[in-house]
Amino acid sequence: MNHDDHPLDRLLRQEILLARERVYRFGRPTPLEPLILNGPGPEIWVKREDLSTVKSYKWRGACNRMAMLTPGEIKRGVVTASAGNHAQGVALAAQTLGIRARIYMPRSTPKVKQNAVLQHGGEFVEIHLSGDSYDDAVQAARKDEAETGAVYIHAYDDLHVMAGQGTLADEIILSGHGPFDAAYLQIGGGGLAAGVSTWLKTYWPEIEIIGVEGDGQASMKAALEVGKPVALDQVDLFCDGTAVRKAGDLPFQICRNTLSRIETVTNAEVSHAIRILWEGLRCISEPSGAMGLAAVLKNRSQLTAKRVLVVLCGANIDFLQLGNIAQSIGATNQTSRTLRVRIPERPGAMLELLDTCFAGINIADFQYGKTDDLEAWPVFTVTAENPAAVEAMPAKLDAGGYVWQDLTGSVDVVFRAIPLRGDLLKNPAFLRLDFYDRPGALHDFLGQRIQGNANLCYFNYRQSGERIGRALIGLDFPSPFEREALLMTIPDHGEGYRLCKQLDEATSTRLTGKPF
Repeated sequence: MNHDDHPLDRLLRQEILLARERVYRFGRPTPLEPLILNGPGPEIWVKREDLSTVKSYKWRGACNRMAMLTPGEIKRGVVTASAGNHAQGVALAAQTLGIRARIYMPRSTPKVKQNAVLQHGGEFVEIHLSGDSYDDAVQAARKDEAETGAVYIHAYDDLHVMAGQGTLADEIILSGHGPFDAAYLQIGGGGLAAGVSTWLKTYWPEIEIIGVEGDGQASMKAALEVGKPVALDQVDLFCDGTAVRKAGDLPFQICRNTLSRIETVTNAEVSHAIRILWEGLRCISEPSGAMGLAAVLKNRSQLTAKRVLVVLCGANIDFLQLGNIAQSIGATNQTSRTLRVRIPERPGAMLELLDTCFAGINIADFQYGKTDDLEAWPVFTVTAENPAAVEAMPAKLDAGGYVWQDLTGSVDVVFRAIPLRGDLLKNPAFLRLDFYDRPGALHDFLGQRIQGNANLCYFNYRQSGERIGRALIGLDFPSPFEREALLMTIPDHGEGYRLCKQLDEATSTRLTGKPF
């Protein structure tokens, strides 16, 4: 994949120059900002396309293409398919130019993107939700094109769309912050990578251009391997803005000459990159927007002391998805591991485990429900900034004589399926505990407040990043007297926690499956 001067490359460069005269009627240049990492690593510069009018780079290509429509084409109107960001660019151009546009989007398109299309397009746009994927939307839009004669505005497989995207690279060149040793460019259909790589290579021939795709959506990688665009059987939708089954033909012809290689990144690595962008620049990226940085962080040690460019290509993320990403283990900057440990089912056994093998380590998630009279299998997700501390956990458990299993990524843990056999409980009490989420607070509560023959029968806790940690705890007692005696000794508020409240009987019944 070496860069040579092909006719299509020359034509694209010419069209990028001409696009300069069109796109700034619709939007303004976006800033290029440094991202500072803690510790050794590359010098990273981020092109902030999330600050554009439509919160993504897609306005550039869509507006450039629509500004070239003839009077006859304008009369016919336009139709397009989009996962959301290209649709906003088309809507912006439609409103500005007074062109009618029908936009087909998958039914799963985030509401934030649908609402933005209507906001930018106003009375000039119609949204049609069709199918469950971008490809389904394309089929519906192409059918509309054939039946009505409307002009189809492709999201990436169009020379003038690619040229419009290339204007962001022009701004990078003119910024004075270059040259860069490498640029990591995310790829869906390939329009961004084609336009930007062509322009960067024109002025900085020695720059290394790396394409970045999600593990479950690497359509350009597949195309480069076989020598032509091919359709993937399935496409992961986490990075919805790049979830394209088949790379564009024109972008493929460009990228096979300009890209040095393709890097793939996992959803967890993308989630981590989203967090780094928030912590470093206080910006919120959609998953596709953070893919370039995810690849840089993945290769951080090899890139030390180099100057690296990434494009934050969009910030159109559904608020609910943002919450899920923030709670995911992938979003943490710490090493994590999920372990299931066997302990005897007796009072004090859990605290003994925490005092020994888990001393000094952060417990990000704690799940347990009693299912046996003789043994318990609590599940812990542990994290640490120092990977060695997490890697040492198995040896510590082995040395303590514990039987354990690695459940990292296990489906039942991810979905918090916590089993509990109510028929094994004698005199249970369930408590909601709100404690100050600092090292040792939860341990101190269990060690100082839970005394006597109280036996832990249920525990549900997940670290949320708040100052207050919230846990649902179940305790079982040999007799009603011991149960009431302990509950009376625990005040509602105390040192290290601010609320300890017994759950009502109805809630306890739902948890255990039987009344008490």
